[in-house]
Amino acid sequence: MSAEANRRAELIFRLLDANGNGILEAADFTLMGDRVVAAAAEATPTAKQAALAAYAGFWTAVAALDADGDGVVSLDEYLACVQTPERFEATNAEFADAIAALGDPDGDGLIERPLFSAIMNAVGFQQENIDALFDAFEPDAEDRIRAQVWADGIKEYYDPGKVGIAGDHLVPGAAA
Repeated sequence: MSAEANRRAELIFRLLDANGNGILEAADFTLMGDRVVAAAAEATPTAKQAALAAYAGFWTAVAALDADGDGVVSLDEYLACVQTPERFEATNAEFADAIAALGDPDGDGLIERPLFSAIMNAVGFQQENIDALFDAFEPDAEDRIRAQVWADGIKEYYDPGKVGIAGDHLVPGAAA
């Protein structure tokens, strides 16, 4: 796994550990899903349900990484298995599409910076990095990005074979 992908994986592990106890467990994904949905207050009920379901599905995929059978996933277990993106491809696609849909409550295919920032802040990313990512997605003159660009960016973020991607801006110290 590239150094960039490893830094992305370590960061997302820390963020997914929503209760901060050093391990991933079902409660983390429920808590994170609730935070993200709350940040997207204007999203449709369907989009909110899809996001919560995507977080539950994400936990199901991550729970399969529990090598020692203790019901939780450690950083070592997580890093050892995220190098096989094909295991998560379908889950990641569902997750990416659900999160992008939360950011597009009017269904016009565009996401405004304030809502993008609110959702990404709810995940736990730093504002400097959020802004750098949004800018890397090349917003239009009205400061909006295409929802599909964000969904594709999420999919790339979880692919350990990808280097030099927009998502690298999310790693602290990477923002220009």
